[in-house]
Amino acid sequence: MKLKLHAIAGTVALLTICTFWTTTIISEVIGDHALITQVKTGVLYGMFLLIPAMATAGATGAMLGKGWRLPQVKRKQGRMKIIAANGIIILLPCAIFLATRAQYEQFDNLFYMVQAAELIAGATNITLLSLNMKDGMALRTRRKKRAEA
Repeated sequence: MKLKLHAIAGTVALLTICTFWTTTIISEVIGDHALITQVKTGVLYGMFLLIPAMATAGATGAMLGKGWRLPQVKRKQGRMKIIAANGIIILLPCAIFLATRAQYEQFDNLFYMVQAAELIAGATNITLLSLNMKDGMALRTRRKKRAEA
């Protein structure tokens, strides 16, 4: 059960961040300020899905990896520290700032500088979560092989 919950939570987190990132780019390229405001507000509200998904993935991952000394587990643990810090220190404050600025129609240089930081941090988390998923699949294959033996 923990394994399925971990996989679901990690997938939800990755897809949520991908959705935030993609809709931000699309709204900037083809949208007007009203669409950008909707997207930035949606990203902020989306934190109510993302934060529990990340916490669940982290907690279940820690439980599943307990006692394992494999390089994949160590890499996943190291990446999760970066992902969590990135989310708490950069992404959540950016989401709050950008949604607020967009709602007040303050699309100035500061808005776009913060949005650039958000996109970079988001791309970093997408990459790290994808690598964690890859390592998780390798661990699952290993677990299945051990169970069959």
